[in-house]
Amino acid sequence: MRPKLPADAPPADELLNTLLEVSQTGLMLLRPVFNSEDVIVDFLLEYLNPAAQRLLGQPECPTLSLLGLYPHAGSSTGVFTFYRNAFESGTSQQEHFNYQYDGIDGYFRVVARARGPLLVVSIADDNDTPRTAMQEALRQSQLAEQQARAVAETERNLLQALLTQAPVAICLFQGDECRIASANDQMSNIWSSTVAQVLGRPLLEAVPELEGQGFDDQIREVARTRQPFVGREVPALLRQPDGRMETYYFNFVFQPLYGPGGATDMLGVVDIAVDVTEQVLARRQVQELNEELAAINEELRAGNDEFQLANTQLLMAQQQLRQLNEELEGRVERRTGEVQQALAEAEHQRGQARLQQELLSQILGQVPAIIVTFSGPEHRFTFFNEHFRALAGERATLGGVAAEQLSEMESQGLLPLLEGVYASGRPLLTRETPVELEYEPGRLRYFDITAQPLFDARQQVRGVQVFAMEVTERVLARRERETRQRELQAIFEQVPVPIAITRGPELLVESANHAISELWGRPATQLLGRPYFEGVPDAAGQGLEEILAGVMQTGGTAFINERPVQFDRTHTGQPALGYFNFAFQALRDETGTVSGLVAIGTEVTDQVLARQQVQELNNQLAAINEEMRATNQQLADTNHRLSRTNADLDTFVYSASHDLKSPITNVEGLLLALREHLPAQAYEHQPVPQLLAMMDDAVRRFQQTLVHLTDVSRLQQTTADQLPEAVDLPALVEAVRLDIAPELAASGATLDVELQGCPTVKFSAKNLRSVVYNLLSNAIKYRTPERPPHVRLHCRHVGRHVVLEVHDNGLGLSETQRRDLFQLFRRLHNHVPGSGVGLYMVKKIVENAGGRIEVSSEPGVGTTFTVFLPATE
Repeated sequence: MRPKLPADAPPADELLNTLLEVSQTGLMLLRPVFNSEDVIVDFLLEYLNPAAQRLLGQPECPTLSLLGLYPHAGSSTGVFTFYRNAFESGTSQQEHFNYQYDGIDGYFRVVARARGPLLVVSIADDNDTPRTAMQEALRQSQLAEQQARAVAETERNLLQALLTQAPVAICLFQGDECRIASANDQMSNIWSSTVAQVLGRPLLEAVPELEGQGFDDQIREVARTRQPFVGREVPALLRQPDGRMETYYFNFVFQPLYGPGGATDMLGVVDIAVDVTEQVLARRQVQELNEELAAINEELRAGNDEFQLANTQLLMAQQQLRQLNEELEGRVERRTGEVQQALAEAEHQRGQARLQQELLSQILGQVPAIIVTFSGPEHRFTFFNEHFRALAGERATLGGVAAEQLSEMESQGLLPLLEGVYASGRPLLTRETPVELEYEPGRLRYFDITAQPLFDARQQVRGVQVFAMEVTERVLARRERETRQRELQAIFEQVPVPIAITRGPELLVESANHAISELWGRPATQLLGRPYFEGVPDAAGQGLEEILAGVMQTGGTAFINERPVQFDRTHTGQPALGYFNFAFQALRDETGTVSGLVAIGTEVTDQVLARQQVQELNNQLAAINEEMRATNQQLADTNHRLSRTNADLDTFVYSASHDLKSPITNVEGLLLALREHLPAQAYEHQPVPQLLAMMDDAVRRFQQTLVHLTDVSRLQQTTADQLPEAVDLPALVEAVRLDIAPELAASGATLDVELQGCPTVKFSAKNLRSVVYNLLSNAIKYRTPERPPHVRLHCRHVGRHVVLEVHDNGLGLSETQRRDLFQLFRRLHNHVPGSGVGLYMVKKIVENAGGRIEVSSEPGVGTTFTVFLPATE
């Protein structure tokens, strides 16, 4: 049934997400995994809420399945079975689990129920619930079981090492079929097979020629009676690699092998065999020789009557034969004794070898190093420990060829190393050999490698044993340490700050850099190992002894600023008295005891003297500032008077130009009246028309001068009111071009405009138009008749200025003309009309805006006006 929620409750999805997030109970969604027979074989962890993530140490959506993350959740704990039953039943199931595997150790209360294709699981930590004595005993029993399994795994590894490396043939049979559970190379060689070909197969299936020879029956009898069976010189008919059947003789033992449970926990039957074929055949040869001798004696006795006449000869021959027989028997007896002694010695040596092999196997299993043995010239793996297996990335297998399974051994020189040891029979030792594994490209590991030859019974090299210790961390740490030491030493030597390190209460100089040697005036080599005040006697008696002793006593730090100290510095040309900032820091050894101190000094003589000079200058500047304030006040008064004078002059000029307009207008009217009232005969007199024309010209020039005076006065008054604005420079130039189009056409001039560098200029539009108009019109007006006029207008940004350039190929100006160019009413050329005001106004407009104008010219070549306007953007 659906729960009754408040009407204002959030949507169900949001409420569910919040509930999953704040719940203190772990919640999981599991999806069953089915096999081809529709049977659940695992579960996928589709979702874990935060509480489940904390409880199990997993992310929200683990990538591995349930049994992949927790292998012991199978049959050993029943967790998987519980989940499967809960899903298949469709009802709620509840169970308590004590899980002590896969990195988890605790009690858990689990509730599960299927919902659609998923299994909903609630899991809670049940460790705080009180346990009964039986439950606690069960927990301890499970812990002991885990420890026993770990011990059993260690023993199994030792047994496997013993089977692999033992110098005798060993194998383990299990079950009524005598299935081969384990065997070493010696046993597989007897059967003319490899270990991989016989493992897991019944004895008579793996070695069918043994059928009917009774070995399988004897193994089953030992397994049934629990009594060992010892066989001596037992024959066995075995098939050879070429298919021949050949009889061999063995001394062997069928021994029951028990597990930790003792007699009730039999793991199988161990077969330990020694090939004694050579000894048996040697003894049989002796026996055959004895039988031949006995037959000869019998023949001699049977023919004794027949050869009565030759009795003496026969007796002599018999004696000789007897003597020969005795010699042969003695030889046989001695040979038999030697063989028995050799067998006993071999047996003793095998026993010692077994003990040593067992001890060696234990050591090899526990030593934190890489141990590998190779056999044959192709270097096949015959043994390697877990450290090597992990290092090889699980790529190496017993019996495999090293070059095929670990290809990097060839390219990195490891196979030539093995081949050298195998060929020479001499051990080889390398230090910090770099190795780059195939699955770790770009990463170098370093190893100390010892390679030793392995010999057979005939002292022939049969393989190579490698013992390697990884020293990567040591190599990297040493290199890092050496690099840091070099860097620190270089910094110590090159730092421009004087630094010295002393040790002991005598302040023996242990280290000193170049800067402090320069300060002392002595090489550091002369002071190393000597007491400081003995090596630098001129530093004594200035209070430094007490300061250093205090640092050594307290183990703290002392900072001294601008302390005056006398040093003998005649070698540097500096005065003996200097000012220094000192820092003295106590040094401690590994026990925390003060063992010395480090002294760092910085000379601040220049700063102190400079500060003193600055203080004196400040005093002088204070007096000068007082004088300047009085002077500035006087200048302010003078500027105020000049400003009023300029204003009065501007007013006067404007008033004069305005007041003079009426009289000049009256004069112009009088001239007109005079022209009207003069009789016609008066114009016939030559001076009258010329005088009238001169008077008209004088009136026009006077009127033009008044206009220019008015413009100049207005320019002075209105400059401050002309605020800069964004001016479209191409449009403004085009308007000016239209204004001067008649002049351009009349003169045949060419005007080139390049304004890409500054399409918009911040300036007064009216004033900028006046500047451009005057410069362009002057460039056309003062052209030379020798060539067509060519005018170029260019704009660009230079630093904090907008630069306008107007270049022409006109008359040009001399040096004297350039000096008078911008004077008011100054005209340099009289062959064209002009007033001498235009360039004056251009200069005033530019300078009043904070800019400047420059001119460069060459007579007969042309002129360039360069206007620098302040860039306001």
